[in-house]
Amino acid sequence: MDKLKRVLNGQDAEEQGGLSEIVDTTSLSWGTRVKGFIACFALGVLSSVLGTCLLWVPRKGLVLFAVFYTLGNIASLGSTFFLMGPMRQLKRMFEPTRLIATIVMLLCLILTLCSAFWWRNKGLALIFCILQFFALAWYSISFIPFARDAVKKCFTVCLS
Repeated sequence: MDKLKRVLNGQDAEEQGGLSEIVDTTSLSWGTRVKGFIACFALGVLSSVLGTCLLWVPRKGLVLFAVFYTLGNIASLGSTFFLMGPMRQLKRMFEPTRLIATIVMLLCLILTLCSAFWWRNKGLALIFCILQFFALAWYSISFIPFARDAVKKCFTVCLS
């Protein structure tokens, strides 16, 4: 239909830029996007569960947990790229309503890996994994209308 519109408007298909041709040829169908989302999300969950199981391995368990848990969260977060597309997802991640949640989440992902590999501090790695969980949960509920307000109200009622 778009080609017909271009021809009727006097625009030739040849006038299309190289970038738009690349985008047209690399676009995924909706079915492929859903399959990619499910596969990437499943790998993320599997990696997080594997990391949790590796927590009790002597000596290296906490480091393995931090690495697999972080990679699982990255894969789960990356799975949404299939549904929305990478650029749209990145734009939505850095919208003013979820900017702080995004920064805290990404910072926790990075600090978890830093504490596991460079600082070799198991206590920090565990703290950052816990913060990572809460940051990813807070980021995720930002996509549900009024969910943050409901969670805030629930905590306010429970704590008073």
